Amino acid sequence: MSITEKKNSFSKQSLDVFANDYVERVYAGWLGKVIGVRHGGNIEGWTYERINKAFGEVTGYLHEFKNFAADDDTNGPLFFLRSLEDYTHTSEITPEHMGLTWLNYAPDGHGFYWWGGYGKSTEHTAYLNIKNGIMAPRSGSIEQNGHAVAEQIGGQIFIDVWGLIAPGNPTLAAEYAEKIASVSHDGNGKYGGMFIAACIAEAFVENDIEKIIEAGLAVIPADCEYAEVTRDLIRFYHEHPENWRDCFQFVYENYGYDKYPGNCHIIPNSAVIILSMLYGQGDFSKTINICNMCGWDTDCNVGNVGCILGVMNGINGINQKWITPINDFLCCSSVIGTLNIQDIPWGASYISKLGYKIAGVQAPEKWANLIENKNRVFHFEYPTSTHAFRVECDAREQVTGVIENTTEEAHTGDRSLKVMFDYSNGGNGYRTFVKTYYTPEDFNDSRYDPSFSPILYPGQTIECYVKIPIGEINDVKGRLYVKDRNTNLRYYGDKVQLTEGSWDHLVFDIPSLKGVCIEEAGIELIPVQEERRLGALPSLIAYVDDFRFSGKPNYEIDFENERLEVWNGLHIEVSQFTYLRGIWTLEDGYLSGSYYGEQAEAYTGDLNWENYEFEATVKPMLGNDHYLNYRVQGGIRSYAVGFAPNNQLSLYKNDNGYRKLASSDYVWKVGKEYTLKIEAKGKHYKIFVDDQVALEYTDTENPYLFGQIGFSNVNGSHTHYKGFRVKGL
Repeated sequence: MSITEKKNSFSKQSLDVFANDYVERVYAGWLGKVIGVRHGGNIEGWTYERINKAFGEVTGYLHEFKNFAADDDTNGPLFFLRSLEDYTHTSEITPEHMGLTWLNYAPDGHGFYWWGGYGKSTEHTAYLNIKNGIMAPRSGSIEQNGHAVAEQIGGQIFIDVWGLIAPGNPTLAAEYAEKIASVSHDGNGKYGGMFIAACIAEAFVENDIEKIIEAGLAVIPADCEYAEVTRDLIRFYHEHPENWRDCFQFVYENYGYDKYPGNCHIIPNSAVIILSMLYGQGDFSKTINICNMCGWDTDCNVGNVGCILGVMNGINGINQKWITPINDFLCCSSVIGTLNIQDIPWGASYISKLGYKIAGVQAPEKWANLIENKNRVFHFEYPTSTHAFRVECDAREQVTGVIENTTEEAHTGDRSLKVMFDYSNGGNGYRTFVKTYYTPEDFNDSRYDPSFSPILYPGQTIECYVKIPIGEINDVKGRLYVKDRNTNLRYYGDKVQLTEGSWDHLVFDIPSLKGVCIEEAGIELIPVQEERRLGALPSLIAYVDDFRFSGKPNYEIDFENERLEVWNGLHIEVSQFTYLRGIWTLEDGYLSGSYYGEQAEAYTGDLNWENYEFEATVKPMLGNDHYLNYRVQGGIRSYAVGFAPNNQLSLYKNDNGYRKLASSDYVWKVGKEYTLKIEAKGKHYKIFVDDQVALEYTDTENPYLFGQIGFSNVNGSHTHYKGFRVKGL
């Protein structure tokens, strides 16, 4: 039965899930995944003995973070899932499509994965295979790469979302999982992905752990080692149900790392997953703590069981102590900088949208608009969700501010964000905000080398609803604001006298600005009364709802005012930019790009930008190819236009390889500056050089209708860019 046929084969239980709590369960599962990855992150690779010696009995997070940096376990799921959007969500989706998604969203050789070398890192091996024309599933096959490479752990660590999009349908989940896992893995490496996806799908409709495990076993060969080890662990558990440590000793002696080749084989880690689910007995905290204490590939293993238990138990089954430090924030490290700043509700909505689409089921009215909206919307409708909002105030040393999700008030839906300060003083600003850009100072380390583009730009609009409850503090003004990273200045909207007991609508049209990097967007509350402290109760309370970004960009950047963001000696990024490959740095007030061979590319802006003017000052320094990119949707989906060999101005389209669309004669010289402008409207593109129309083209063959902006060159060229301007049309 194909995927298309299976869309109508969901059980009644599954359809009940879709109609009732599907979106919330996806949120709990995705949050459980992120919790698990964070819980195991800083002890990844540790042995049981090291963990026991350092921490003893683990009952909570082992490390504190300013913000947890990117991780391959969370990069892979969300970006590989985009294959269903970029190609098709139907049975026509192929491993080759999914493999091309790797090339589109993963930077080439940095970030995203562990780039441990060909034949050592399974993901690195598969990426290079695909890049060089060895397409999936051959790219990950045993025949191509051998058993050791193909049966490492990656086949299951990226797989969770494929269970989340098929609630109650483990067969369908496994069918998707087999395709995506085969991009890089085979044999037990592939079976592990199918098993985990099926368990997650079953967890929507089943709360018996052993039945969930059986659903996973049902989709893989009964005689494969993965299945045999799982059944061996079930047998041991039934014979020795009291002590998980005895079971781990059994695993260590029979299925330990010393029994398998490679850096991180799937079998020892799969045994730990089964052990923790059995002995955790359905309790979220107990399960993830046992899994973490076993050691080995902790972030991967705990992330998988966190997702399964999150779906099974729902958000109410996850203790708040795990949720609060996450604060709904997720850092990623793809080539799309705006997608590297995520919140957990956004991910849950994206996953859920595809789940409804695959099943052919209409989302309930409550969720339909929220999961379809492409703009950044912070709606707080998920239980416990904060959308990564934070608080601060002018008198920082005196004041404690907290936020919490609440059902006490809501402008729309059932929930809002409750903002509380324990002390308020007239004339001071009390702010709640979301970060729209991150820097190295926001993290403890450079885990998986993230880089970012802002998720909000000059020219756009922010708006929200705010309510001051009837109480002691009733004379409060409010205004929206954004903060510039480069100057540390705030730009404010109009100040509004807030109406006690009513929802006020605040709107701020951000002006066109030059040389800024918007790093915060929020609301500032300004009490007018004298100093107030109300015992142990909050002094200033506000409810915030329906906070959103919209509109078109209108801004200008001069690279002389940008900076290099130093994470460590090997991870240095140009502010506001991600890059696919090449040397990208700031040099004498210019953005400088070069590479020895194929396209060097760097990107900024928002993936969702549609029609716009993009203008930049281009200075060829060396070589024959110097370009601007537009409608960039990733590493293999974009347009490039610029100065080409033989005194040509050429337009190219990248569809896993550049092909020329049009050219015109243009005599250009190395060392001279040119103003190159693209006007992109729908599928028609007008190219200007120094304000003169030099080329026009209409793309009638599957045109790219949205995407970022970028800079590129090829064949050993070296290019300088003085600055650029973007204006939405």
